[in-house]
Amino acid sequence: MADEFVPLSVQQFSQEALGTNRSRDDGSLNFPLLGLFGEVGSLLSEVKKKQRDHISFLAYASAVTEELGDVLWYFNLVATKGGVSLAEVVTNLSTEDAGWLAASEVPLTFEALQPAVITTPQSPSQAFEATLIELAATIGLLMADHSKKDIGQDRKRLAPHLVRILDVLIRAANEAGVTLEAAAIKNQAKTVDRWPIQKEYPALFDEEAPVQEQLPRNLRIDVFEREVAGKRYVFQTCNGLNIGDRLTDNAMTPDDYRFHDVFHYAYVAVLGWSPVTRSLFRLKRKSTPEIDEAQDGARATLIEEGVATWIFGQAVNMNFFEDFKPGDLPFDLLKQVRQFVAGYEAEHCPTWLWEKAILEGYAAFRYLRKNRRGTVILDIKNRRLEIEPLP
Repeated sequence: MADEFVPLSVQQFSQEALGTNRSRDDGSLNFPLLGLFGEVGSLLSEVKKKQRDHISFLAYASAVTEELGDVLWYFNLVATKGGVSLAEVVTNLSTEDAGWLAASEVPLTFEALQPAVITTPQSPSQAFEATLIELAATIGLLMADHSKKDIGQDRKRLAPHLVRILDVLIRAANEAGVTLEAAAIKNQAKTVDRWPIQKEYPALFDEEAPVQEQLPRNLRIDVFEREVAGKRYVFQTCNGLNIGDRLTDNAMTPDDYRFHDVFHYAYVAVLGWSPVTRSLFRLKRKSTPEIDEAQDGARATLIEEGVATWIFGQAVNMNFFEDFKPGDLPFDLLKQVRQFVAGYEAEHCPTWLWEKAILEGYAAFRYLRKNRRGTVILDIKNRRLEIEPLP
């Protein structure tokens, strides 16, 4: 018998959303308010895109759902940091007297806040646009009040603002044809994928493949630069044998991209994925023809090279991610990477794991840029890439 669907409660969303909060806690509402206003701005931007490119912008409904979920996340953070629970705000939505009702112990569901049937329009309606502007204005009033005097711990001043904002937010969701429950669930999936409370590594993609077709679980690769006929190349050896071609930057302006294979090795060590490395070491999964063709073939290899090149273009402007710690990589960058690999095994790797692969790959890259040689160590068992001096 299939598990019975249990509606998401306001209390559950609030608690789990707070568990993924990685913002500084300085006791002020400044950060969550900026986040709330920024997400409403992103929502307005999605509507603008749909109006400007009404035929080509096919991801509108999904984008609006995601942005509404982000608005809910920051709204919950504003409320909580101001000493007001999200459940209390929901409880007082229909209160007309001056009293403030305490939230009951009974779970409050998102689905109870909206009509049972919601029609999804093909394009943003004028009513939806007007409501979004009202939503931005309502949040602006809260920010204006806050700017006069920090109201973070003044429930009597903060609570009415929150009720008004949620009321407008619900109307906006109704007019967009989106349920707040769907928005909240999508936000949960996204934030846990990026900032999980407990990190668990997914199974390796080739775990069931014959041993001779598996990516190397432990490997040491010597990478070094050498001059040949007046030109400098990067060479790689493994167990005393040359691997791959000698590499240059393939660019008009030198940028040390010649060391970029270390990114592919990071994908192997941390993600357990790299069509490029499979091709290099002749480890394609020939025993399963459909996987060999779709996951290990030329197209998959081009996708991986494209990912590495695109990330490199972003890294150049961020000092090759020096001093970046887990959680520091821009979320938009990681989302773009996931879109690059859609349809391939690597799309199932969570964004936090992609970040780990990228940061460890760039730590090794920076070492090679400085020292021009090193031994790269792949440790799939511990999902780790390291580098040490090469004599």
